[in-house]
Amino acid sequence: QVQLVESGGGLVQAGGSLRLSCVASGSNFNINTMGWYRQAPGKQREWVATISSGGSTYYAGSVKGRFTISRDNAKNTVYLQMSSLKPEDTAVYYCRDPRSDAWGQGTQVTVSS
Repeated sequence: QVQLVESGGGLVQAGGSLRLSCVASGSNFNINTMGWYRQAPGKQREWVATISSGGSTYYAGSVKGRFTISRDNAKNTVYLQMSSLKPEDTAVYYCRDPRSDAWGQGTQVTVSS
């Protein structure tokens, strides 16, 4: 069974940075595309970024140029480096393994103005 555990969230001022981590277990991590999603209060969950097994990356328009997704296959970990954070980035951030449709428990990111 695939398990995903996120960490790295917190409270940061606008313009600041955070790095989220997601550790995967129980999956063939090296061959899996991995994704980050977020859900703001009162809004639907939305896609943020994806990284393929080969390292190709894709971003939502709202975060492109500010967020960077990366992976370390040796550590079964996918990262989301977030820079130039804005109050509208406030949300619970989740990682996802689309192959198994597994989701992590989420990590809260709060950006103060």
